[in-house]
Amino acid sequence: MSTIGRKNVHGKGGVRFKAGYTSDKEKNMLRNVVSQLIISGQVEVTLTVAKRAQQEAERLVTYAKNGDLHNRRLAASFVRPEGFVDPKTNKDALQKLFDVYGPKYRNRNGGYTRILKTFNRRGDNAPMAILAFVD
Repeated sequence: MSTIGRKNVHGKGGVRFKAGYTSDKEKNMLRNVVSQLIISGQVEVTLTVAKRAQQEAERLVTYAKNGDLHNRRLAASFVRPEGFVDPKTNKDALQKLFDVYGPKYRNRNGGYTRILKTFNRRGDNAPMAILAFVD
C-alpha cells in the first residue's frame, strides 16, 4: 500500500505508525519510578514497568553497598537530584539510598526488591504490581 505525499506526518498519505514512547521518555520514567521507590519504599506501577525498575533499583542498591565516591557518582547519574525528598528525614533520594539502604542490605547478596502482582487497571486492563524493598 503505497502512499502519496509527505512522509512522517499524520493524515492522508502520512504516517502509518509512529511510536509514542521513545527510549528517552522510558529512561526518564524509570528514573522517576526508582527515585520514588527509594523515597517511599514502595511504588505501584504496571507489571512491565515494575520489572524494568527492579533491575535499576537492584543495581543502585549494589552501588550503595559499596559506598565509595565512584559508586555514589554512578548512582547520582541515574537518581533524580531534585523533587524527590523524604518529608520525614528531609533527605533526597541519593542520600537516603546511601544512608539507609546501603547499610541495611550490607550482608545480603541480591534480591533487595520484590514485585507483588495486584489487580488489572480499570481503564486499559493493564496488569498492575507493587514494587517494594524487602524488609
